[in-house]
Amino acid sequence: MTGRGYSVVLAVLVSLLSIPGISAGQETSKTVIGPRNIDLAEGANALLAGDAAEGVRLTLRGLQMAQGNRELKIAHSNLCAGYMMLDLPRKALEHCDAVIEIDDTYWRAYNNRALAYLALNRLEESEADIRRGQALRPESTTLKIVKGMYLDETQPVTERVEVDERRDAMNEPAPGDAR
Repeated sequence: MTGRGYSVVLAVLVSLLSIPGISAGQETSKTVIGPRNIDLAEGANALLAGDAAEGVRLTLRGLQMAQGNRELKIAHSNLCAGYMMLDLPRKALEHCDAVIEIDDTYWRAYNNRALAYLALNRLEESEADIRRGQALRPESTTLKIVKGMYLDETQPVTERVEVDERRDAMNEPAPGDAR
């Protein structure tokens, strides 16, 4: 986990990549078929459980057997998130870019890449990805949180609270108060 709290807002895509089994209405015994790519599914579960190292290890194995753009996109997306959880934003960036190359309308990739750019202090690129992600998914709470993190970096709020502990100040009425 990173010290900056990136893992809290990573949009980890979890997909069990299920293969359709026997329909529910059949009278015969039912067979449960698991995910097509076990390593991708187990890697996603490990990431969700907070075990980034195991999640990345399994997902890299699953990437070797990925079939089709859907599995490739899921693998790279989860690797992007996993590497961010491990505080390796440069490695994460490689996989975020791979997702966007496969599907440039996938808002989660822009969310995660914005976090990687933020961790690398590449603020303009982070802002651009936040905007692109919000254009694709305007109601995303995750992207709103990432935008807040971006704003904390670029426009930090400084506290301006002054406590007047003098005895006279405590006995005087506040402006506008009637005695």
